[in-house]
Amino acid sequence: MKLAIWSVTRGAGRLAKLYGDTLKARIYTLKKFNIEDTIQMENFTETLEKEFNNYDGHIFIMATGIVVRKISTLIKSKDIDPAVVVIDEGAHFVISLLSGHLGGANELAEIIGEKLNLLPIITTSSDVTGKIAVDTLSQKLNGELESLEKAKNVTSLIVDGKGVDIKLPKNVDFDKKGDVEGVIIVSNRENIESVRIYPKNLVLGIGCKRGTSEEHILTGIEMAMKKHNLSIKSIKKIATVDVKADEVGLIDAAKTLGKDLIIISREDIKKVENQFEGSQFVKKQIGVTCVSEPCALLASSGNGKFLEKKYIYDGMTISIYEEKIYE
Repeated sequence: MKLAIWSVTRGAGRLAKLYGDTLKARIYTLKKFNIEDTIQMENFTETLEKEFNNYDGHIFIMATGIVVRKISTLIKSKDIDPAVVVIDEGAHFVISLLSGHLGGANELAEIIGEKLNLLPIITTSSDVTGKIAVDTLSQKLNGELESLEKAKNVTSLIVDGKGVDIKLPKNVDFDKKGDVEGVIIVSNRENIESVRIYPKNLVLGIGCKRGTSEEHILTGIEMAMKKHNLSIKSIKKIATVDVKADEVGLIDAAKTLGKDLIIISREDIKKVENQFEGSQFVKKQIGVTCVSEPCALLASSGNGKFLEKKYIYDGMTISIYEEKIYE
């Protein structure tokens, strides 16, 4: 988690410097205090506006009122906002202020409290009542929520003590066997709130001809996913061989999908390529017999299985590796 610590007084700046190494965070202080080994700001508001979205979490050592006013124009939605916690200058409390669940502020407050001997203050109702929220479950599964509104509605039922069931795929073995493509709900309730979480556990390995367009690559991915009734939202990352590291269409396709493009070296591929059916033609071209399958495997946790070993689409090869969600 990439963290920043912010301060606007001399005392808070000294605390920030003290905490920085322990929390492995970048430290921001005001230039007029000349605190060494920190990023010295001329203007707090301008610097915060510039850097707010460059961190996973922000730790403010100041009054909560100041923080609320300063971030009010910067926050957008709970599914994309970074975690925000506040520490009082007296070093007594660490307060989870924003993005408690999806952003990880609640967990961050707990970690800071333990490391710095501060009292964590958590106010989200599901946490203080000892009940799990849907967005917390989504975060723990590294998934993507179908709808924040639906998640809120189902969490409200949980907090209110209502009956809520959970249906999970076969590799999350609680009480249900087998992947499902349909759900039958048996209930005498007219209205039943439900929400879906998309686990991000699919790794795509891709090989393609030089000059393949972004549009062509996106179409190939869509068709490969549709073949297996898989959601684009569950793609964790995309991987390819090092000779394709500058392939513009592939780079742009990954950006459009909002996925990391992982580059796998041919030396690493050589270590596993004998597990797959390869091509001597491909070896003559780039020095390895196959691309998509080893790239998908090597970019994954290695704990799972192939759903698609080699989907061919007009000059492209796509492999889909499914990681286990839970052990």
